[in-house]
Amino acid sequence: MPRVAWICSLLFASACTGDETLSAYGAAGKVWHLSSIDNAAYPAFVWLTFPEPGKIAGRAPCNSFQGTQTAPYPWFSAEALTAARAACPELALEADFLQSLQKMTLAEVSGDVLILSNGQGREMLFTAGG
Repeated sequence: MPRVAWICSLLFASACTGDETLSAYGAAGKVWHLSSIDNAAYPAFVWLTFPEPGKIAGRAPCNSFQGTQTAPYPWFSAEALTAARAACPELALEADFLQSLQKMTLAEVSGDVLILSNGQGREMLFTAGG
């Protein structure tokens, strides 16, 4: 086995592919449904995914959204978020969700649970689902 391949086999696959984001640490390939923000049940249907390294996408209460997430795990940073502009009764909830998402700075993935948090004590809890 060539030396580089042997070294890569000893390291996390993410280190060898260059992906150090949340995607490489258990978040990719799942649809994450928002359960709560700051320990309060979230009253609307919201989900997010990590479709490829450095990308974030999902559905807020009214509109789909996308952006980038390039911070190395366990750090988190939702940047350059863009969303469609359809109106609906939950537009205020959507604004709160997107603002909260952009304030998160840490991530933890444990099986089918994703927790995003920050140093101010805020937290978003997601669970993986189909």
